[in-house]
Amino acid sequence: MKQNNPKAYFFLILCTLFWSGNFIVGKIATFYSIPPFTLNFYRWFIGFILLAPFTIKEVLKNKKIIKKNFKVLLIMGFTSISIFNSVVYYSLNLTQVLNGVLMISTIPVLIILIARVFRTEKIKPIQYMGVLISFIGVSVIITKMELERLIQLQFNKGDLWMLVAMLSWAVYSIMIKRNKINLKPFVFLETIILLGLIFLLPMYLYEIVNHKILHLNVPVILTISYVVVFAGIGAYFFWNEAVQIIGAAKAGVFLHLMPVFSSLMAIFILKEKFANFHIVGIAFIVVGIILSSKKLS
Repeated sequence: MKQNNPKAYFFLILCTLFWSGNFIVGKIATFYSIPPFTLNFYRWFIGFILLAPFTIKEVLKNKKIIKKNFKVLLIMGFTSISIFNSVVYYSLNLTQVLNGVLMISTIPVLIILIARVFRTEKIKPIQYMGVLISFIGVSVIITKMELERLIQLQFNKGDLWMLVAMLSWAVYSIMIKRNKINLKPFVFLETIILLGLIFLLPMYLYEIVNHKILHLNVPVILTISYVVVFAGIGAYFFWNEAVQIIGAAKAGVFLHLMPVFSSLMAIFILKEKFANFHIVGIAFIVVGIILSSKKLS
């Protein structure tokens, strides 16, 4: 198992990179009046269609395994496919990306707390220390080392809903490690997508009934393409594989890379200047990840 750790860490880096872009794209979606549930529905419906030619036969072949683990898979589909993404996109209509990225930092803490309560993973003191140190790094980047920025953040309804999204992701991550289902990665993903779409369909129809219609144009098509290929299929595959290898608690700390990637995107895409707080914040995050990933007896 140990020799697979570098592979898991590489997967987690790619995963957090894709999800960092997802927050930016999710906010851009609000500028073009893309309904949040509709965006999430098309994200996974198109993803399901793309994966179907390669996975449907395997899904049917493994129907006994799926039936045996149906309740677990249903909860996984609900918490990850239906709730997490829908609530994130909805929250970005009500709050700023800055707040959303800060809320992401609660996931490692939630994962460790849930893992401790249900005793799904053995959590070592050094992992708690790693989470704390990396959280400090996240705060440094978000606040630009100006404490008043953190104090002045006003948490609204969107922020509270974002917390619901983070909790749902923590539950999903714990369940992946706790319930090792003998399905190939893309077959597993296709299965939870299908189950998640069961809950997403009423949300999608609700927006249509309330005249929240998707109007196709180039920005909308690009937005949907990104959330389907990168933030959807790609990121979920990498996350699921990594959690299977190293566990949810260790994987969760890597989510603190998202503010790092968000800052770097702003630097290279938006031409913002690289500042001292970036260096300090990244250093804390890297140290925190190393400590949380360290295997001690």
